[in-house]
Amino acid sequence: MPITLAERLAEVRSNIAAACARAARPLDAVTLVAISKTHPPDVLLDAISCGQTHFGENRVEEAIDKIRAVEAKASVPLTWHMVGHVQSRKASDVIAAFDYVHSLDSLKLAERYSRFAVELGRVVSVLLEMNVSGEDSKSGFDGAHWQTDQYQRESLWNDIRRIIELPGLRVDGLMTMAPIVEDAEEARPVFVGLRQLRDALAASFPQVNWSTLSMGMTDDYSVAIEEGATMVRIGRAIFGPRETV
Repeated sequence: MPITLAERLAEVRSNIAAACARAARPLDAVTLVAISKTHPPDVLLDAISCGQTHFGENRVEEAIDKIRAVEAKASVPLTWHMVGHVQSRKASDVIAAFDYVHSLDSLKLAERYSRFAVELGRVVSVLLEMNVSGEDSKSGFDGAHWQTDQYQRESLWNDIRRIIELPGLRVDGLMTMAPIVEDAEEARPVFVGLRQLRDALAASFPQVNWSTLSMGMTDDYSVAIEEGATMVRIGRAIFGPRETV
C-alpha cells in the first residue's frame, strides 16, 4: 500500500484513469473530490502541492476555520464541497463558505439555502441527494421506488420542480451514497439507479443541467465511474484513516 500522501493520491488518480478507460470515457469527465474531514490544514496543503484542488468536508463547524487557514496559504484557486448532512441552522454558514453542496436533501433546506444565497449575492451549485438504495439510515430524497411508486415519483418531481425555481441555487445533478458492502460490484445497481433517475429527471426538466453525478467513495469509486460518476468523493484512500477529533 502506498505510504505517502503523494503516492496514495497518484494511485487513486491511476485507478480513476483505468476506470475511465474501461468505460471509454475521457479522463477529464471525472472530478476527484478529496474528502478531508478531520485532517488538518497542513495535510490539505500537502495535497494541494500534489495538484489537488477540490476538497470535501462533512462538518460545517470543522470546515469553516480550516477553509480560512488553507485559503490563506494556498497559491491556487480551490473548490470547496459540502458533502455531509446539514442542519437547517447551519445553512447560512454553508452558503457563505462552500462552492458546491452535494447533500441537499429537502425542499425546506433548499429554501433556506436560497434565502441566504440571495442575501449574499451568490449562486451556489447544489446536487440533490437521493436515497436510491432505500436504506432507512441514509439521508436524501426518497428515490428507491420512483419507477414503480406513483406517489413517490409525484412527490419527488413536485419538490424538484419547486427547487429548480429557487433563486441563488443552480441544480447541477444528483448525489447518492451506496451501502457499505464487501464487494464493490454489489454497489453497482445503486449507481445504475442514480443514473437512470438522472436521465428521467433530465427528460422532465430539460431546462436544468443534470450532468453531475456524485457517487463513489474509497471502496467503490471505480465501479461508480464505470456507471457514469462525474465526481467521486475519496477520503481514506488519499489521506489514510481519519484523525481523531
